[in-house]
Amino acid sequence: MLIRKFLLAAAATAVFAGCAASGGSSSGAAVEPAVAAAAERLRVAMVDPTPAALRALVADDLSYGHSGGKVDTQASFIADLLDRKSDFVTIAITDQTIKVVDGNTAIVRHTLTADTNDSGKPGKVALKILGIWQKQGGEWKLLARQAVRLTT
Repeated sequence: MLIRKFLLAAAATAVFAGCAASGGSSSGAAVEPAVAAAAERLRVAMVDPTPAALRALVADDLSYGHSGGKVDTQASFIADLLDRKSDFVTIAITDQTIKVVDGNTAIVRHTLTADTNDSGKPGKVALKILGIWQKQGGEWKLLARQAVRLTT
């Protein structure tokens, strides 16, 4: 009986230690909806940008790679959207996949098609996007993004 109690106590300790080591992270399937919701909020904020919405969704250390080679920081990304240098009239996201690497990091891939009006010049864009999202202070934030043009 004493051995059984010892084994049960040891098993419980191992389970709790495992939870603590994982940082209390959730399974990938449980985290995916929160990441998808953050990605959707960013899509909306890029069409109708406000400083508060964008700062809430992009990390201080953002590295935002455009398909033409330009790389933005958080400050330049937000400024270009607010100044309409990068002006998304519409954005449609398709074929989105989310892979949760751990409870605090996720890889999001999707196809983005958009009508643009960058600096007053109408255009269209079709891109494949890779986004790295990180949980910071309890919120999902875009840490890195890279776009490549779709080939036709």
